[in-house]
Amino acid sequence: MIIEPVLISLKTASAAIVFTFVIGTLLAYAVCRMRSEHGRAIADAILTLPLVLPPTVAGFLLLYIFGVRRPLGILLGELGVKLLFNWQATVLAAVVIALPLMYRSARSAFDQVDPAYLEAARTIGLSEKKIAAKILLPLSAPGLTSGAILSFSRGLGEFGATAMIAGNIAGVSRTMPLAIYSAVMGGRDQEAYGYIIILVIVSFLFVWGISIFTETRVGKYRLKTRA
Repeated sequence: MIIEPVLISLKTASAAIVFTFVIGTLLAYAVCRMRSEHGRAIADAILTLPLVLPPTVAGFLLLYIFGVRRPLGILLGELGVKLLFNWQATVLAAVVIALPLMYRSARSAFDQVDPAYLEAARTIGLSEKKIAAKILLPLSAPGLTSGAILSFSRGLGEFGATAMIAGNIAGVSRTMPLAIYSAVMGGRDQEAYGYIIILVIVSFLFVWGISIFTETRVGKYRLKTRA
């Protein structure tokens, strides 16, 4: 078994979760502040769409948007940026596919915060930025953490969109899911078993560790609240 797909997958998921967490949280906050119910519904539908589309369709759309003959692809090419069939493409695929999970989790977490806390903060003159940083985000931490766990796991296991826009290039864009596929197609079952075991162990350890961290933080917050 070759270790490169393991390292590429971990590097991809780690980089993707940073973008996914920040973008998903900001989008959820922006949608929650929208006054139009129809506007929120449309935004929800658009931002959730990659979750219900087959990953290959999402990959094809990305290929269409960032293709070297497309306006955006041409612009990026002139700037010396290449987003297709390299490691950066694996990150892009993971972000697009995992973003709806982070967005939905953050949106639900924000909606569950009691508006009375936010209104009380406004009455004492706190700005919206301070309210978000000191009240909304801390109270939404468990939901945001759950979104991060789901997004990381989804990015780690992404296959369809990655195959479409990053290819299956050994040592460059071959993640563990792609390595498993290649091993199975090549009749190398033992190699596939090895990647599957590693993928399961890494996912379990990440989810377990974050769950313990979340429970600890929530417990401390409840103690402070009771005090």
